[in-house]
Amino acid sequence: MVAMVVPWTLEAEHGIASALLVTMADSAQPELMDEDEPFLSNLDIFLFSLIAGLIVYWLIFRKKVEPIPEFKKLESVAQTTRETSFIDKMKKTGKNIVVFYGSQTGTAEEFSNRLAKDAHRYGMKGMSADPEEYDMSELSRLPEIENSLAIFCMATYGEGDPTDNSQDFYDWLQEGDADFTGVKYTVFALGNKTYEHYNAMGKYVDQRLAELGAQRIFDLGMGDDDGNLEEDFVSWREQFWPAVCEHFGVEATGEESSIRQYELKVHSDLNMNKIYTGELGRLKSFENQKPPFDSKNPFLAPVTVNRKLNKAGDRHLMHLELDITGSKIRYESGDHVAVYPINDSVIVNRIGEVLGVDLDTVISLNNLDEESNKKHPFPCPTTYRTALTHYLDITNPPRTNVLYELAQYATDPTEQENMRKMASSSPEGKALYQSWVLDSCRNILAILEDFPSLRPPIDHLCELLPRLQARYYSIASSSKVHPDSIHICAVVVEYETKTGRVNKGVATNWLKSKMPTDNGHKATVPMYIRKSQFRLPFKSSNPVIMVGPGTGIAPFMGFVQERGWLKEQGKEVGETVLYYGCRHKNEDFLYQEELDEFEKTGVLTALNVAFSRDQADKVYVQHLLKKNKEAVWRLVHTDNAHIYICGDARNMARDVQNAFYEIAEELGGLSRAQAVDYIKKLMTKGRYSQDVWS
Repeated sequence: MVAMVVPWTLEAEHGIASALLVTMADSAQPELMDEDEPFLSNLDIFLFSLIAGLIVYWLIFRKKVEPIPEFKKLESVAQTTRETSFIDKMKKTGKNIVVFYGSQTGTAEEFSNRLAKDAHRYGMKGMSADPEEYDMSELSRLPEIENSLAIFCMATYGEGDPTDNSQDFYDWLQEGDADFTGVKYTVFALGNKTYEHYNAMGKYVDQRLAELGAQRIFDLGMGDDDGNLEEDFVSWREQFWPAVCEHFGVEATGEESSIRQYELKVHSDLNMNKIYTGELGRLKSFENQKPPFDSKNPFLAPVTVNRKLNKAGDRHLMHLELDITGSKIRYESGDHVAVYPINDSVIVNRIGEVLGVDLDTVISLNNLDEESNKKHPFPCPTTYRTALTHYLDITNPPRTNVLYELAQYATDPTEQENMRKMASSSPEGKALYQSWVLDSCRNILAILEDFPSLRPPIDHLCELLPRLQARYYSIASSSKVHPDSIHICAVVVEYETKTGRVNKGVATNWLKSKMPTDNGHKATVPMYIRKSQFRLPFKSSNPVIMVGPGTGIAPFMGFVQERGWLKEQGKEVGETVLYYGCRHKNEDFLYQEELDEFEKTGVLTALNVAFSRDQADKVYVQHLLKKNKEAVWRLVHTDNAHIYICGDARNMARDVQNAFYEIAEELGGLSRAQAVDYIKKLMTKGRYSQDVWS
């Protein structure tokens, strides 16, 4: 309403003033008069005075006539929806434990919610908090609350980076000089030990808080996603809470019963225009798209190309092109595109069938804590079908807390006992969870099918399941060459589990089905861009060595396109060397024609391809690097080349790094320790970059 009132008022003001000026002009037009006659008659003077008086009155009192109270209302609404003081909120709601999370894929947020929920078992009250939503300088006020504690669940993203939602907190910690004397804290870090900067963010927060005077009351927890992150968390948590009890002199209440966080409301006569159908933020945002586009407001990009890249073999490798024309989205070579997939309707329907529910029932799950910033676990109101399709992760093996909460609904004593055992921290329970759930890749549907007596209320199941997350892909194009298009290179995931079921990757199978025209309709993909540090050298004259087997080729397609474009612009471009690997030359040599053309035109100085299974002995990219060691060492040591690695973190990235160590030892005359230090210095200088996954 405010937006309508202000322009209308201005327009009205202009119109009234114009009309008055016309009246004045008209009244001032004299007829042919006698020279002796006064210029203005008494009537003219009266009319002029009256008009002037009206103008003055209107100018002075018009604001009183046209009050605009809406501004105040809007301001107060904004203040109530965004309370930046977590201390005030804790005091208001009687909380004494705050659990902050730095989360990129939702796991740290999930762990944070579990710890906040745990607190009640120890006579305390906890709240989970996103550091992006609060003024973190208020941490110094935490001692104002008796028996208070700050817990940090911090994930590390990429090459030792903070997650998006903890970036501001990280920057503030680095620059700030706060006094945290009296603040009590602990940190649980989430990472993957196959990465160079394992748990860097958690380690930094733990160390920095101590430097600023805070008191660590329990040791830093280290979660490793390469092993069993769930087990790491459960083991740490089992030791953490007794330490908290001892520190604060409190005892566990013994309450082990399930506590609901949300209450169900079923809607019977709600207007369909008020029901979420897959949107992530604003209702109807998929129908009425408005920039800027980000994780809460993705752009629906039409698919213009979807083609199979491999010529043969049992795998499906694909190249997709997304049209971003008119979106104002900008990207650079090396950035990631995030896409929001949807779950397989077959699994969704089967869950509804097993639980005997009408999936089209319109519901809301409302937070029982009215002060919580998180009003619903996913956008509400919506249907069970939409929640299971768009919002919830139904394909990954459920974590132990989900099993624990659902166990109460198993009517068979043996099944209930097994579920409780798997959720416990006993060695037998951990082993059973590892073999029966993780190693067997059982998702929630498989568990419901294999425990026939387990029939939980679907609303409680929806409350417990984690959110379906965006999937990130390295962009396989350059914006210099393709400003209105983003290219994706991916392999479709599909495998048989130990139980004989076929599990399919959510995102890749969904992308595979996205054909440019689907029954006359344009297929679209909800997406946004995540900026990366994986960048070509600032000086184009610097040589580059790119190592990317399999779909690790993706960002290098963008790099090579850009180097070719720079050449066309007359820029000096250094040597551009690519090490690529695949299984068979005649099966899965991705982008073979394009790469051959780049080599032919001189954009690629050297194209080195390892075909791992075309001969008796397997040949990988690291073997080719060592074979060309003299050229590699010259580029790195003499010509200041930048090295880029993309692909598998667990094996390939480590083996390639070892190859560089060996080259530095042999041709640089360095010891192993010196070679390791040499490569680390390249990393520090931004000359050794990795875009890897496990």
